[in-house]
Amino acid sequence: MSSYDFLAGCYDRLTYDVDYSAWADYIEKHVRKNPLPGNTVLDLACGTGSLTRELALRGYEMIGVDRSPEMLAQAAEKNRGIAPIEPIFLCQSMERLDLYGTIDACVCCLDSVNYVTDPQKLRRAFARVQLFLTPGGLFLFDINTPAKLEGLDGQVFLDETEDTYCVWRAELSKRSQICSYFMDIFRLDPTTGQWDRGEELHRERAYSVPELTSLLEEAGFIDIRTFGELKMRPPKPDERRIFFTARKKGGR
Repeated sequence: MSSYDFLAGCYDRLTYDVDYSAWADYIEKHVRKNPLPGNTVLDLACGTGSLTRELALRGYEMIGVDRSPEMLAQAAEKNRGIAPIEPIFLCQSMERLDLYGTIDACVCCLDSVNYVTDPQKLRRAFARVQLFLTPGGLFLFDINTPAKLEGLDGQVFLDETEDTYCVWRAELSKRSQICSYFMDIFRLDPTTGQWDRGEELHRERAYSVPELTSLLEEAGFIDIRTFGELKMRPPKPDERRIFFTARKKGGR
């Protein structure tokens, strides 16, 4: 079992309830509060490129990076012909990020940071983002909180549409603080009328706010702040998703 090989073909159907417009609105609230040095934005772990597309339509020059070729194929097709500037996509892992030039902001959304289960790899990923950011540039990402992942432990979930069926269970290891999602996915093939089955294993690590703050500081980020889920206020104690913003030193 591996992540996203099979899921890529039905990811958008299973995540139909994600309001990417609201996520883009939230990103722009932070941009208006602290204007960017320029207009180039990296969507790190961009998946099928839905958020990339939303921001590109708002005039940002977008770069999408993801480690899954299958997800990137969906993203490229979804963003084909987008005006004014069609996004470009690169197949890379976070800790090996290697861009052609600098960026003015990096967004990494939908708990993608949790998917980096090795803190050493996350340390390198933060350092790579910091390296390519323009001085004064913004880094914004979100995480599933430890409390949320603890609440998932032992739970079984079902997601279904007319042509997709996914049942998954979650198991949290208290020792490693890694939550594993075991997925059985059934996808209807429109050409044959038959159902294809795939199995995938996804893992997320529970990171605390102090742990992530320390990693950001080690990477050289400043002005590190936390926010509630799609809110401009500090997170509440029972928050299930927390947003981080950080800046690269320099600029205005």
